[in-house]
Amino acid sequence: METWLLSSVHALLAALALPGIGLPAIFVISLVSATLLPLGSEPAVFAYVQLAPALFWPAVLVATLGNTLGGAISYAMGAGAETLWERWRHPATAAQTGGGPRRQPIGGRWHALTERWFRRFGPPALLLSWLPGVGDPLCAVAGWLKLPFWPCVAYMAVGKLLRYIVMTAALLHAWPWVSQWL
Repeated sequence: METWLLSSVHALLAALALPGIGLPAIFVISLVSATLLPLGSEPAVFAYVQLAPALFWPAVLVATLGNTLGGAISYAMGAGAETLWERWRHPATAAQTGGGPRRQPIGGRWHALTERWFRRFGPPALLLSWLPGVGDPLCAVAGWLKLPFWPCVAYMAVGKLLRYIVMTAALLHAWPWVSQWL
């Protein structure tokens, strides 16, 4: 039984290995890492570019596309959560108006500060969507506040593209000793 399990694990790892799957694996890892799940895509992008240096730009662009799509999913989750919250909070009004106009915002100092900050900067605030630990919730908050979708996606894409270019290039050129660990 143990040898069967061990061979199954090895077969699964071989099937999911970066050289075998390549760019689709980068896309999926980048997409999943842009949701609220705690996963980083930079090590996968860096490892792939180490294996195939000629594919630097395709890897960066595919990672940016996957990460931006994941940010758009987080945006949609935030927008959906806000709609559900309003329907739960005001069921009679939502039923009469079909969702109706925006209600009073949720109370609290941090909520007011966040909303004021997003209203001041708008979609360009999502240039910071690349930040670890902060970027994914920023995308969800933009959806919650119903900021315009396509400008938000455009700013997400720019921020994430710059992150992948800078981080991958820095790892390749500034710290070549990192590749010895892979």
